[in-house]
Amino acid sequence: MDPKAMNPIALAFLGDALYEQFIRERLVRSGVGGGHADRLHSAAVRYVCAGSQAKAMAHLNGLAPEEAGLSEEEASVARRARNHKIATKPKNADAAEYKSATAFEALLGYLYLSDRKDRCLEIMEKAAVYTEESK
Repeated sequence: MDPKAMNPIALAFLGDALYEQFIRERLVRSGVGGGHADRLHSAAVRYVCAGSQAKAMAHLNGLAPEEAGLSEEEASVARRARNHKIATKPKNADAAEYKSATAFEALLGYLYLSDRKDRCLEIMEKAAVYTEESK
């Protein structure tokens, strides 16, 4: 199935898992929390919460293409996901943050299913570094 034709929420479902795994691996490799699961989890939440993902998405939208900003195609995928009607009420974020986080996750899912895994990794890395620098 063509990822362009997929439901953006399905793309976000996959993107959420991809980013969670990316962050967990990043934290484990960096030695955060001395390998204690509760400390690793607390550190991971800072990256994967809707607020952080929404801020990372805004950052990516503001970058020029030569700075690894979003292409028009990528921005279009993100917009489609952000504008998609959500059926659930977010628990720990406002609706705007939740929609932006969904856009971020959908973009990751789209890139992954489009066999653009290097670009997916590049965006996840940019988002993680932005989150770290925004302490």
